[in-house]
Amino acid sequence: MSTAIVTGQPVPGSSLEGDLRTLGFDVRLAPDEADAEAALAAVPGDQRVAVVDAGFVGHVHALRLGLTDPRFTVCAVPGAVTARPAGRAALDRAVEESGAAPDAVAKSLEAAGTDVHRPDLGELVAAVPADPQSRNEARQAVAAVDDEAIRLRTAVKARDGFFTTYCISPYSRYLARWCARRGLTPNQVTTASLLTALIAAGCAATGTRPGFVAAGLLLLFSFVLDCTDGQLARYSLQYSTLGAWLDATFDRAKEYAYYAGLALGAANATGDDVWALALGAMVLQTCRHVVDFSFTEATADDTVATADSPAAALSDKLDSVGWTVWVRRMIVLPIGERWALIAVLTAVTTPRVTFYVLLVGCAFAACYTTAGRVLRSLTGRARRRTPRAAQALVELADTGLLTGGTVRKLRGGGYTAPLLAALAAAVLLTTAAICGYGSWSVFGAACVYVILASLAVSGPLTGPLDWLVPPLFRAAEYGTVLLLAARAEVNGALPAAFGLVAAVAYHHYDTVYRIRGGTGAPPRWLVHTIGGHDGRTLLVTLVAALLAPTDFPLALTVLAVLVALVVLAESIRFWVASARRGAPAVHDEGEPA
Repeated sequence: MSTAIVTGQPVPGSSLEGDLRTLGFDVRLAPDEADAEAALAAVPGDQRVAVVDAGFVGHVHALRLGLTDPRFTVCAVPGAVTARPAGRAALDRAVEESGAAPDAVAKSLEAAGTDVHRPDLGELVAAVPADPQSRNEARQAVAAVDDEAIRLRTAVKARDGFFTTYCISPYSRYLARWCARRGLTPNQVTTASLLTALIAAGCAATGTRPGFVAAGLLLLFSFVLDCTDGQLARYSLQYSTLGAWLDATFDRAKEYAYYAGLALGAANATGDDVWALALGAMVLQTCRHVVDFSFTEATADDTVATADSPAAALSDKLDSVGWTVWVRRMIVLPIGERWALIAVLTAVTTPRVTFYVLLVGCAFAACYTTAGRVLRSLTGRARRRTPRAAQALVELADTGLLTGGTVRKLRGGGYTAPLLAALAAAVLLTTAAICGYGSWSVFGAACVYVILASLAVSGPLTGPLDWLVPPLFRAAEYGTVLLLAARAEVNGALPAAFGLVAAVAYHHYDTVYRIRGGTGAPPRWLVHTIGGHDGRTLLVTLVAALLAPTDFPLALTVLAVLVALVVLAESIRFWVASARRGAPAVHDEGEPA
């Protein structure tokens, strides 16, 4: 329950009390300062409280933005200020020092060093008129602007892909409003999107043309729901830590489950084994995401001045030409374009053709985005990366017992770390490709890989290209599993490898979302339990050297199940506990993945 304390003398004809109750506030009137302090003291410390001027004139949505957004501890608009439980002590002090006028309280909070979020209201009106004429003018301004239309428009993400912007959002926003009016939550819509995608994967697994057509249509509808959940969150300000995690992880689960469905469908239809292509697509897409995550974390504090580089200047210049913006957003195959491509190809071609086109498109997108980020890093004005950013890269590297803390700082600075990581990955993948399954040379290459990877992370990851280290480790680990499973040439090896990579990838995505949410990486015991990238790579290569090819699928399956059980149990426990503790709500407004 939230409480709104309306301070000052009530204004005849004002709808303020009704508006606040509409927003879920219990309204208490406080005509003078003493009443306001008493009312504030009577509100339990575990509740949100708002102080609103009785003379407030404005749109209901302005109040909603200023008083109900769960992402911010303290928030204010003209004539109103609010604090979540974490900010109650600061609010109480500000009221004691400055009185009960909300604007004065907000200024006192800022003067004391409290971060006060002030939402951009745009055309929305929020004011405390000083006289009857100003009040009348403010009311006319409110009547002249349709806040529901603004609320609906701003429910759509400000920056999105071409397909999403022009083919989905024009109507999905109305679906979001429909859901809001029926009391549905973003998490419920997210779950519906997952179930729809899983049904789509099941249709694809039938291997029939009607099944493929149904799968494509259902995948598109799943994406409509995927857009709707975020728009519903923005429309109703129902942001949550748990919701952000569900939205992000379910997106990955939906896409990779669909890959598996296509592979099963190809086998059921014509006996065509495309599991290697399905696994390759998952590996490529996951490595693309890790590049995005690592670069974002490395530059999040704006201390590596990539924005000052000639590459960034060229990008900004291209963005000034309208059509190039959409072309550049489309060629990186964001989730909307990618899922539309997959859906259409599924309906009209074969799974093999679908994977070929997907692999080529994603490979081009990966080269394009990675090259641009490398150029930004190389040509940017060098500054020292913050310890937080360097630590985030270490956590994304996912080193286990074999490298974590066992190697002193032996490498140099500059570009040494990514060069060592690239050399380690090249040695391992080349040996696995040439020698194949059952060769002890691959295990020997894995030992070399562990040594070189240890050296790569033996010092702080503060170099301009050190954000490449985590994706290089991902490519090495996932690629080795793919190559060994393919070279085993036995039924079940590649599906089992698909399951293992999916389980490990979930752990890596979970690490990213914890860091993005400000909660830190998974505990070290979890990383040690599942071996880290180094321990898992050694184990898989050792198993391949020791076991007959016919036993390899079972070994991969057991490993996949063990990793999945440990990771999922800890992940679900953590995110549910975070939601119960009232962790700050988050919402990703970045580009679609």
